[in-house]
Amino acid sequence: MWQALNIETWIAGRRSDLDRVRDLVAEIIERVRAEGDDALLDLTKKFDGIDLAEIAVSDEEREAAYDQVDAELIDSLVQAEVRISEFHELQRGRDLWLQEMEPGITLGVKTTPLSRIGAYVPGGRAAYPSTALMCTIPAVVAGVEEICCCTPPPVNPITLVALDIAGVGEIFRVGGAQAIAAMAIGTETIPRVEKIVGPGNVYVTVAKMLLRDEVEIDFPAGPSEIAVLADATANPEFIAADILAQAEHDPSAACVLVTTDAPLADAVEDEVERMMKGAERRGIIEKALDHSGYIVARDLDEAVEMVNGIAPEHLSVQVADPLAILNRIRSAGSIFIGPYAAVACGDYASGTNHVLPTAGYARLYSGLDVNHFCRRSTVQMITREGLEAIGDVVETIADAEGLHAHADSVRVRRRT
Repeated sequence: MWQALNIETWIAGRRSDLDRVRDLVAEIIERVRAEGDDALLDLTKKFDGIDLAEIAVSDEEREAAYDQVDAELIDSLVQAEVRISEFHELQRGRDLWLQEMEPGITLGVKTTPLSRIGAYVPGGRAAYPSTALMCTIPAVVAGVEEICCCTPPPVNPITLVALDIAGVGEIFRVGGAQAIAAMAIGTETIPRVEKIVGPGNVYVTVAKMLLRDEVEIDFPAGPSEIAVLADATANPEFIAADILAQAEHDPSAACVLVTTDAPLADAVEDEVERMMKGAERRGIIEKALDHSGYIVARDLDEAVEMVNGIAPEHLSVQVADPLAILNRIRSAGSIFIGPYAAVACGDYASGTNHVLPTAGYARLYSGLDVNHFCRRSTVQMITREGLEAIGDVVETIADAEGLHAHADSVRVRRRT
């Protein structure tokens, strides 16, 4: 249950499951490559226990879903969509910008949205309409023309409504590693995509990693995790509530408290035990807490370095002066400042994206945003005047590298 952790062991353990399933996932990918839809149907029956009549969700099913979802929930999803869209609109750059750097030399960047992307929305233990919004709204804002989504069967009507609100054109009822393979490789029913985004279990995460030579991915996004950075001023009840909120996601979810105050760790343990008694998903929480716990740092400096080493998906900062250390946080998927910034706010309605790198990959990747769905090409416009300004530099360096045709391509222009 709640326990003192060794930071090195805990970090290493976050990736151990990925290696465990690698061979099985590779087999699934090759089956989809060889058998297409037949593999999807067979693997869905094997892993989900469902005989699929159709892989694609029809327009009629999408429309009927609205009648099965509470009106208040639909309104909440609409409000969340507005906030998420507004925040991601702020990330949009100009489609083309040009700047004259010096007379005759104009440089710039042209931004082009991807043509077709695939989003994976988990299912199984719960419906995740919020993830449906988070995965697809940035693509819509970026201007992606074709967005498809794979989600495990049976597809919850709530998920269908969320995807419809987001504007997703294609929905397929297939999950797991086979869904990732289908989007990356293409089958008779599911056309291949240019990029796959979205979180999932270890099978989904490993499939994305193994298919990176065939399709672009966002980043490894596996079971959820939280790190809480706290000092003696923190409220143990708030911390415990955030920990339980992450733990209820999945038995493989992980939670860690990094604190400068040992009594706080004990107080959080008491609150976790008290609050867990009435938790509806207690069984899942208990399993997640088996690999969760706390670390007591000597001081705040050490605590910050520990957090940077963990590179958590979610980081809650609950210290006396959080803004003073914000710039010292180098690696975190999403940062929540202050006692009232519940991580759940970012999960649903503040507007930021909750699709984030896990298992320490925040050291290498940023969370999902509009830029994930765009290509950027540099642009240069050079006049005769500009060529004269840099011609000697180009020729000198090209000759020094032995690339004389490079130098001549400039000389011939300067002679005319």
